[in-house]
Amino acid sequence: MKNIILNINKAFDHRIRLGIMSVLMVNEYAEFTTLKELLGATDGNLASHTKALEKVEFIRIEKQFIGRKPNTRYYATEHGKQEFKKHIDALEKLIKNK
Repeated sequence: MKNIILNINKAFDHRIRLGIMSVLMVNEYAEFTTLKELLGATDGNLASHTKALEKVEFIRIEKQFIGRKPNTRYYATEHGKQEFKKHIDALEKLIKNK
């Protein structure tokens, strides 16, 4: 029997990380405040999860200033999109395998 959890990626094992990637899969980018509101995360919680995804190169972070106000944008990398799709496919197979 094939290992049914082979493509389940530990990088996505938290609901915040799943949420971040889900948002970035359907949007070109998302800003920090948008992700925070959508996911109901605290500043620190969101920052730690985005850093974890950046470390494995699943997202890239772009920081800039708009006027005097800091603005942080997150983008899914091609590698991140591929890995997330594999992860979701593996979860679907696991669910269907009963």
